[in-house]
Amino acid sequence: MSNTPGRPLRADAERSVRAILAAAERVLAETPGASMEQIAEAAGVTRTTVHRRFANRQALVDALAAEAAAKLAEAIEDGRPETAPPLVALHRATANVLRVKAAWGFALGPAAAQSEQAARTHEEIARRCVDLLGRIREQGVIAADADLEWVRRVFYALIGEALHGGAGAAPADPADPDALAARIVDTLLHGVGPRTAR
Repeated sequence: MSNTPGRPLRADAERSVRAILAAAERVLAETPGASMEQIAEAAGVTRTTVHRRFANRQALVDALAAEAAAKLAEAIEDGRPETAPPLVALHRATANVLRVKAAWGFALGPAAAQSEQAARTHEEIARRCVDLLGRIREQGVIAADADLEWVRRVFYALIGEALHGGAGAAPADPADPDALAARIVDTLLHGVGPRTAR
């Protein structure tokens, strides 16, 4: 996060960085071209403080992307994808991801996609997602011959559509992430066709 990655920050410096990153997300989500000065003002710190922590605007955006990716990884971990019943883990992780994505829209969007650290975290998240989908496939809920990477991409697309909507489409209301997660998981696993009686 800081420009001295090998050394842990003091508690006050850590608080300052957290405040800057939170302010950067708020400001950049509203005005993507906002300056470092605007971010400093929103964070309640001086411009010098921001520049001391981040060498330039791109370094700040990269740190913001890495922070949001870490929050996303924590959201997945909270779903216990390796140990909880697979469908429970999928639902819980989906609801958690919806919360994080709603709160970190800029940092998880294309404007912040250049961070190498964030990219590595997203690769690990994708791997864990495929592993979880594999556990669900073992239970017979996903077809045995399904391409799990394709299923993952469909899953991600459903989350994106739910939060942002397509061209001309209104996004779903993320106010109830559990209900929205249930809808996403149901669509992923069962599609939109009529349910057959069992």
